[in-house]
Parts: sequence; C-alpha cells; structure tokens
Amino acid sequence: MNVTARRPDALLAWLELLADPTRLRLLRALERRELSVQELCEVVALPQSSVSRHLKALAAAGFVVSRRQGTQSLHAWAQHPPAAARRLWALARGEIDGWPAAERDARRLEAVLERRDGARRFFAGAAGAWDELRARVYGRTFGTEALLSLLPPAWTVADLGCGTGALSAQLAPRVARVLGVDRSAAMLQAARRRTARLANVELHEAELAALPLPSRRCDAALLVLVLAYLDDPAAALREARRVLRPGGRLVVVDAAAHSDPELRQRMGQVHPGFEPGALAGRLRAAGFEGVTARALPPEPGARGPGLVVCAGGAG
Repeated sequence: MNVTARRPDALLAWLELLADPTRLRLLRALERRELSVQELCEVVALPQSSVSRHLKALAAAGFVVSRRQGTQSLHAWAQHPPAAARRLWALARGEIDGWPAAERDARRLEAVLERRDGARRFFAGAAGAWDELRARVYGRTFGTEALLSLLPPAWTVADLGCGTGALSAQLAPRVARVLGVDRSAAMLQAARRRTARLANVELHEAELAALPLPSRRCDAALLVLVLAYLDDPAAALREARRVLRPGGRLVVVDAAAHSDPELRQRMGQVHPGFEPGALAGRLRAAGFEGVTARALPPEPGARGPGLVVCAGGAG
C-alpha cells in the first residue's frame, strides 16, 4: 500500500527535477565522464553555487553519486538509478541533443578532458626525467621544507656538531627552540652570522662529550656528519641520550664505511665511516631503543662513499 502511494510522488518529483535545463545539461556531461564541481562549472559556464545546488538535488533523487579524491569531490552518473528514472532520462536526453547550449557544453567538455588527459600524458612521458626536470624548475630544497614542516612546533631540537649553522637555520622557523653545539670557534662564528636574526637559536661552544645542556631538555637531537670526526663517538651518544626527554629521538647521519685513505685525510675523518649495523650497535650501547639504521646511496654527482642514517628513541 505504501509503495503504491509513493509512486505518483516519485514520478512527479523526477519530472520536476528534469524540467530544469541546467540539470539536464549537468546529467548529460556526467553521463560521459566523472567530473569535479570546478570542471562542471567550466562545462556549463555557471558559478559554483549554482552547480553545487543542482548537484545536491540530482544526488537526492538518485541520479548522481559522489566520492572524495584528495581535497575535492568527484561526481558521476549513478550506475543504478530507479528504472522509471532511467526511462525518463532516456526520453529527455533524446530531446537535448539538438540544443545549442548542449552543443556548447560538449565542446567545453572536450576541452576540459583534453586538459586533464594532457596532464596525464605529460607525466607518463616525463616519468623517467621528472626528478631532474622538477629540480631544474623548482630547485632541490622543497622536499626538505616539506619534511621540516612535519616537526611539532613546540619542540626543542639539539643540533649537535652544528658547524656553520646551516641545519640550525633550517630548523629554527619550524620549532620552538634550537640548541646548537660545536667545539670549533671558527665554525660557531659562521653559525652566529647565519642565525643572527633567529631569536630561538642558542649556540654553545663545547665538546660533544660534555654538553652544556641540562638533562632531559630536548625533544630531538641531531648528529649530522659528526661522529666520524670524534675520538670518542660513544661519549657523544651518551650525552645526546642524557639531554633527551623520555620519548625523544636521536637521528644520526654519517659517512658510510669506506677504505679510501685519501678521502679520510681530505675530509679530516677520525673514523672511516660506519656500517649501518655497527652504527645501530653504538646507539643501543648508549641506551637508545627501537634503533633503525640503513645505508643511503650517493646522490647523483656526489663522489663520496654514501651515507648511513640511524635513529633511536630515549626510553
């Protein structure tokens, strides 16, 4: 009884819905391809508010479905609308084909799809050289900027062996405080010039085996190309562990093990780099937990032996 009573209302609702020319034009475009609101606005040459209002009505009647893709919604003709609705649409569609507005929509839709598919063809053809092309156009630092932006802004980070302050300067805009420590007065002079306008950078001249920092003060600590230059890496690792808060993280980046005495002399290294497993063992011996280590291949054009990255947590 209820089903029979609803049928006239549904029929009248569908007829009312399809009595609007804009909705017919939208359905005609969506029957061909899944489109975003912005693309539909281009196809029918109407503002977003109008297109969105009509899409809402079409979706409520079961003609259109939507899905999320990243930050945008994509809309498409429903695969299984009610049978009566499909018959009404087939009748309406046959009458639309000769409309001048519908023909203009079709040309604009071709342009939208050509632009979309053109971008796909570009990336398909450029995949092999994309990294180099992107680097030439945008530089090579945007990836670092993206990763640094993931750091919690309330963190205090220790840059141990900060050298000329390049990494400290990169960190400073992203975190609450950067504590740089280096034993070289000349390096620190350059670091002070580089970070002079960064009020949240604090620099200290000291040995890494005796850090002038209170215990459990830092959320993270970095030792980047440092350990290979130390007579006693173990002492520096223990000190890094001391200044970290419980749950804090240490990241070590250093030269991979090599047997090139000329390189070692040229770079002033005390140790000829580290094997990943051996470096991980040093962090564990210093009290770090959940230690991971892996080798990084040399970057294109680099002449060194590659790098090792190792990380561990302070329990």
